[in-house]
Amino acid sequence: MQFHRTASLRAMPPSRPRLCSALLLLVALAGPPAFAQDDVSTTVIATASPAGVYHATGRTLCRLLDAPCEARTSDGSAANLKAVRAGEVTVALAQSDLQHYAVTGTQGFADAGPDPSLRAVMSLHGEPFTLVVRRDSGIDGFGDLAGHAVNVGNPGSGQRGTMMTLLEAWGWTLDDFRPAFELPADQQSLELCHGNIDAMVYTVGHPNPSIEQAVRLCDARLVDVTGPAVDRLVAETPYLARATIPAGLYGDDQPAVETFGVRATLVASADTDPQAVHALVAAVFDDLEAFKSRHPAYSDLTPERMIAEGLSAPLHEGAKRYYREQGWLADAPEADPAGETGEADGPDTPPVESEEPSEPSEPPTEPDS
Repeated sequence: MQFHRTASLRAMPPSRPRLCSALLLLVALAGPPAFAQDDVSTTVIATASPAGVYHATGRTLCRLLDAPCEARTSDGSAANLKAVRAGEVTVALAQSDLQHYAVTGTQGFADAGPDPSLRAVMSLHGEPFTLVVRRDSGIDGFGDLAGHAVNVGNPGSGQRGTMMTLLEAWGWTLDDFRPAFELPADQQSLELCHGNIDAMVYTVGHPNPSIEQAVRLCDARLVDVTGPAVDRLVAETPYLARATIPAGLYGDDQPAVETFGVRATLVASADTDPQAVHALVAAVFDDLEAFKSRHPAYSDLTPERMIAEGLSAPLHEGAKRYYREQGWLADAPEADPAGETGEADGPDTPPVESEEPSEPSEPPTEPDS
């Protein structure tokens, strides 16, 4: 917010009774003194664009939490992780790949260095890397993007982070696009429909309203993101996995789309109040079915996946206490958040309850909210 200087106006000084009345009015309008706010602590959850699943998740968490809570919009995962490190929010949503980069001080977090205070709270829904193109663009796969106008996402967003990782694996740079746009997620579908961009990428849970908008308004389509570069990237990167966007999510003629993806995760700082984190975790797991009913992207969530998958940072003490209360974690020594190489130790390993490997669940098919 900018403040502008204005010329002062000369006026007669008010009389003492009028001055006292004015002061009393100001006190009444101001409400209780600022120190009264110490009695009520607001849980602030950093999310992302209002159009995505992150903000819907933040709102859901706030509704389930029996305490003052704010789901705060942001520029996305990278910005959220920086806000956690700066102590500006209670918890934040972030992609599993960017969580790893923040812990290790790599990629976009190289200048800041490793964050030894970052803590994992839980893993959430899967987020396939999604490529949406104009039907008349001639783009049938990621390899066709060179020379096209492509939205790579705004700096600080998860989609931008994943896109840069893929470009490096592909051997490309942003200069290979003509040009590369940096639009936020809630603007890209309209720009696609207006013909200002040929393609947009989005790392997001499905179905998603922004993608639905592009398909509905301008007959956009989803295309595969596959190839040797993707194969190598997934094989070499523990926080990435192959993903399939089911057929029919965006119209009867939409085929299944093969790609790769990350998981959404909830993170906090080691300095975050353990009781606040414990309360948030309890709000989710005490009635997990109620949480899962709030959005179709949550349909495949299980405690086993949520306390382990995509978590590079050590578990937060508040989360760890809840998981141990449920018998989901065996007692283990404290994780060292950063070793000699700056790599963070992972969370405690959950007990194995079955010798049979778990099968990957199909992503949801209901509309986004």
